[in-house]
Amino acid sequence: MKVLATLKAQAKQLKQLTLTVYFAARDPRTPFLVRILAVLVAAYALSPIDLIPDFIPVIGYLDDLLLIPLGLALVVRLTPPEVIEAARARAEQASIKPVSYSAAAVIVGVWLIIAWLFTRWALGLTHKGST
Repeated sequence: MKVLATLKAQAKQLKQLTLTVYFAARDPRTPFLVRILAVLVAAYALSPIDLIPDFIPVIGYLDDLLLIPLGLALVVRLTPPEVIEAARARAEQASIKPVSYSAAAVIVGVWLIIAWLFTRWALGLTHKGST
């Protein structure tokens, strides 16, 4: 049970850091290239799509265990300290607010577009194969 509690605490800390990086990316005091890196890292951390699929043994979780923490640490290191402190405060505020329904709607919208494109592609193969 102690291991599970430790993992939950680390997951919460990773989520907080991801939110901090997201808010730092939106701050105009953050250098432009760092903002781009921060957006990419935060998007990848929050995305359900992985660079290496999780079903691949061992290396499937490698990106989650290495790439995301390293990316977050790099963004924090490259961002001015006062920006990180302000972003950290915003992340703490955001974590006590209710879930963002607009973000959920965007994710659902992206999945619907992907499903629509896949359906068009699949139907296109069916029509070409029947002639």
